[in-house]
Amino acid sequence: MTAISPEASPQEADAQDASRAPVRLTSLAHGGGCGCKLAPAVLQSILKGMPTTQAFSNLLVGTDTSDDAAVWRLNDTQALVATTDFFMPVVDDPFDFGRIAATNALSDVYAMGGTPILALAIVGMPIDKLAPETIRAILEGGASVCAAAGVPVAGGHSIDSVEPIYGLVALGLVHPDKVLTNRTARSGDVLILTKALGVGVLSAAFKQQRLDAAGYAALIASTTQLNVVGRELGDVAGVHAVTDVTGFGLLGHALEICRGSGLAAGITADPPLLAAVEALAQAGVRTGASARNWASYGADVQIAADLPDWKRDLLTDPQTSGGLLIAVAPDAAEDVLALIRSRGFSDAAAVGRMTEGSAHVRVA
Repeated sequence: MTAISPEASPQEADAQDASRAPVRLTSLAHGGGCGCKLAPAVLQSILKGMPTTQAFSNLLVGTDTSDDAAVWRLNDTQALVATTDFFMPVVDDPFDFGRIAATNALSDVYAMGGTPILALAIVGMPIDKLAPETIRAILEGGASVCAAAGVPVAGGHSIDSVEPIYGLVALGLVHPDKVLTNRTARSGDVLILTKALGVGVLSAAFKQQRLDAAGYAALIASTTQLNVVGRELGDVAGVHAVTDVTGFGLLGHALEICRGSGLAAGITADPPLLAAVEALAQAGVRTGASARNWASYGADVQIAADLPDWKRDLLTDPQTSGGLLIAVAPDAAEDVLALIRSRGFSDAAAVGRMTEGSAHVRVA
């Protein structure tokens, strides 16, 4: 080890050591990606009794539903979409971590049918453990995704934190009459998922050093694919409701659509999966958040008694920067699916259907 100048402060000495001895980002965090989200039941208990936002006439979407972003009417033709999302590392490469976190944050704007216009960075880093160039690479990764989306990272805020945290405040625009929410699904709608599942399984395997190069490539390709097709869906006849599938898993976010729309849903037990996911899941690889999600659904999610645990775990698997879940009229489903696939979402598939009934999800 190179000698440290006797004049250096302890913090400077730590920084010099950090610059010479790279650490695994995931080793500095107790969780990673959207698996860090509070469990649905915990979040509900925290938010219970919070003041309603119904008194603000220009607030088109607020905290009254579990939508992906807030929406504020600016005028007759424009509404502001506002959201924030951040988390701890799901991979060790700092540039990839930045890309994944930024892609995930912008997804909330697309899920509302909006077009991003501006982003602000949220940065919390253990500066005694990470070299400046590592932190810079995280920011550069996020900025590269924003550049691809056509938006600047115009500022932000940073703190010295125990665990590395990165994300964005994301702002976008949408026509007030074309806002997409999770509460407007209709009975009979087909549920279309734009990305294959399994991000949580792949990230858990990565952390356990059980993920091969092909699996890692699948993880990065999925989590850095922008859900840009969302901004087109407000113009498509038959698209009734949209949300993105992230930390609560496919079943959890389908349940949010059910609760928002006052309907039930049937979800397939065999959704599209990312490469290597099925084998890893059958070998017992899963995240702690998967079990936590299942415990939070309660009686509102029903599965067959003979469904293998590994299949249930995939349906509850937290998806970092996951796909959009779209409720579409039956006669428009094929055209919408073709549109989505033409935009580069080759794994997009129908995964369920909305039905009459109390708000619950059953796995068919």
